[in-house]
Amino acid sequence: MISFIGTYECKADTKGRIMIPVTLKNQMAPLLSKGFVIKRSVFQPCLELYPMEEWNLLMEKMNKKNRFRKRNNDFIRRFSAGVKPVEIDSTGRLLIPKNLVSIAGIKKEVVLSSAINIIEIWDKDGYEKVLEETAENFAELAEEVMGEDEGDVS
Repeated sequence: MISFIGTYECKADTKGRIMIPVTLKNQMAPLLSKGFVIKRSVFQPCLELYPMEEWNLLMEKMNKKNRFRKRNNDFIRRFSAGVKPVEIDSTGRLLIPKNLVSIAGIKKEVVLSSAINIIEIWDKDGYEKVLEETAENFAELAEEVMGEDEGDVS
């Protein structure tokens, strides 16, 4: 199982290229040859970078959906809108497609945040805003999401 660790700040140039910090690039090293997929997030104004292995697992799950149900078809269309395969070049740069740069509101300051098996790519101001908005209720959210053991029946 892939598990990224850390939050990193970097800069995007005018072409949408970002230099992956060395610590994160080292974590990604075993995955570099297989490539990545980048897409807009479902819930937040950010992008998600999937290692190809993780993307393929997700696509297997999506492929089991009945495409003759309109809701499934609508979801798949929206979920895959703007999806692009990307690579990290030999110098450690990632080129974010222009349309995705604008969708995520990425300017110059960028945050790469590990989210277990994917990397979220944020405009720094947007990232800090979301952290601030969710800080107040985080203890309640943590209890709700993580508070029950799998064996609990209460």
